[in-house]
Amino acid sequence: MSITAPNNLAEPKDKFQSADFHHTYARPEVRMPAKLHHANVEQAGAHDQFSTERKHPVFFVDLPTVALSITIGGLLPGQITNQHRHTYETVIYVIEGEGYTQIEDRLVEWKAGDAIYIPIWAWHNHGNRSETVGARYIACENAPLLQNLGVALREERGRDL
Repeated sequence: MSITAPNNLAEPKDKFQSADFHHTYARPEVRMPAKLHHANVEQAGAHDQFSTERKHPVFFVDLPTVALSITIGGLLPGQITNQHRHTYETVIYVIEGEGYTQIEDRLVEWKAGDAIYIPIWAWHNHGNRSETVGARYIACENAPLLQNLGVALREERGRDL
């Protein structure tokens, strides 16, 4: 993408350095991706490696976002995930079930219709309170933005530490 300057300024530049800060006259432009729709997300199947690593089913919403990701996740009856942390924020919306999320030293109880916020770099894990019924949620994260900037980190207790 070329960044265009007003008529009375320098030629467009592809990249800027610190000294060029006062010349950054970017103009937004629409970059229309070919894919704008992901039908039947859960019917596409769980992402095997991601699901195995996190020990619960995870379905990626496969759309060309560069700043946000959305996944549909689940916890099996009685399941507790591994404790982990990451440099991106997470907002979880619970679709069905009830359980808890341990965030650092705080226990957050949740049920269908609730939303949970996971702060940056906070140790956390999730648990399903029911021994007979699964829980499902939608998670929205800004991980792609940080991945594209090269600063996304994720640690899993027991695997990375």
